[in-house]
Amino acid sequence: MQLDISAIIVNYNAGEFLRKCVDSLLNCPLKIEIIIIDNASKDNSVESLNGLPKIHLIKNSTNVGFATACNQGSNKSTAPVLLFLNPDCTFNSGTLVRLLSVMNHEPQAGMVGGLLVNSDGTEQAGGRRAIPTPWRSFVRAFGLTRLVSRWPKLFYDFHLHRQPLPEYPIEVEAISGACMMVRRDAVEDVGEWDEGYFLHCEDLDWCMRFRKKGWKILFVPDAKITHAAGVCSRGRKLFVEWHKHKGMIRFYRKFFAFQYPAGLMGLVIIGVWLRFGIITITHSTNRLRRVLCHE
Repeated sequence: MQLDISAIIVNYNAGEFLRKCVDSLLNCPLKIEIIIIDNASKDNSVESLNGLPKIHLIKNSTNVGFATACNQGSNKSTAPVLLFLNPDCTFNSGTLVRLLSVMNHEPQAGMVGGLLVNSDGTEQAGGRRAIPTPWRSFVRAFGLTRLVSRWPKLFYDFHLHRQPLPEYPIEVEAISGACMMVRRDAVEDVGEWDEGYFLHCEDLDWCMRFRKKGWKILFVPDAKITHAAGVCSRGRKLFVEWHKHKGMIRFYRKFFAFQYPAGLMGLVIIGVWLRFGIITITHSTNRLRRVLCHE
């Protein structure tokens, strides 16, 4: 049987959401193989799949990280198109058909993504975005995006979800790894996910590398995916924030070290870790306040 898509899901304690995600895939009219890489979950999310057809399961004894697990799934896949999908995503039966149609219509499209929405239907940040360069991150961190109406090129916000939703598929600089459809030919040209990232920023890295190789990244506004963001990171806020900030520093050094003066890059890195410090202090203070309130 000729497959249309290999769906690759990295799971870590996604609970009931994993089964809902798989059900969305099984209800799709396309021919799909489903590959699940479980990063040593401690809940019963994997057991909820018992008896379901078309499931290939890889169980890791430890949490090897998102990028490494994605590469494990990719290496086991066989379809000409790969779908990297978070276990907290659900969609209707026509969503993947639409994404695949857009990809097939544009031969130079190496990657396509849809409209990520919250449970209330509002658009999430990250589904369509510009690359968060050090300057753009500085602009966002200090609230300078309010000046965008006067100097749009200088104070551009890398999150695009506040802009009007386009009527047709458009080319963007980056989409989210939560739902990322990728052409196998493009992967063979660009290379695998960078396993130097454990969690966060690996999707931005891949988007950068795809564009450097000349592949287009398309955002499809009428392909809607409901994303319950943060399900797999519940109860691990500081762990996730640590890897997010560590990943951003790797990203900056990898792609921008030669574009910015060394002193400025040093300030950027200090700023990243200062931000992590503030988050840590705030989180610890809130936890202490909750403990004291219950005494």
